[in-house]
Amino acid sequence: MQVDRAISCDPPGYPAHLVRERALRDRTPVTIRPIRPEDSGMEQEFVRHLSDDSRYFRFMGALRELPAKKLRSFTEIDYRRHMAFIATIVSEGKELEIGAARYVATDEPGHCEFSIVIDDARQGSGVGGMLMYSLQNAAREQGFKTMEGIVLASNHRMLKFARQLGFRRYHDPGEPDIVRLELRL
Repeated sequence: MQVDRAISCDPPGYPAHLVRERALRDRTPVTIRPIRPEDSGMEQEFVRHLSDDSRYFRFMGALRELPAKKLRSFTEIDYRRHMAFIATIVSEGKELEIGAARYVATDEPGHCEFSIVIDDARQGSGVGGMLMYSLQNAAREQGFKTMEGIVLASNHRMLKFARQLGFRRYHDPGEPDIVRLELRL
């Protein structure tokens, strides 16, 4: 079943060539695409729907929803120095976000920092790998050489996932609760 997305023009610089149609392990069709400003409502609903643990691991703090300023910064991006992909499925005729991955350029030339979060019900479905594959390719396309991340040491699923993707782990003796990840692109 196809879903009618909001009828609007893509924002300036929107990389439509990065939109991909895939299938999850259970054969559910999924779209992996760059986020758009008009996705703000869907993004907010996605964050609200996450479990407390998933929100805590992603944002390293307790929050129920994204403040307006953060929501704008998550959906109104430049697609070069800040890229975000979302994974969506069709549920009851409506597009539903089930995962998001992003990178943001750091102050160090050629480096970007990534984050990823998957809906609790879709963890282990393969969507995380799809999002990270798209994110890493987009980062390479923009000339980034290194992708970095900061993960709570207690986030064992994320640490395992990062290891499977080839990220190296670094521990800072001054911050025992944090693990730094790095991947050469």
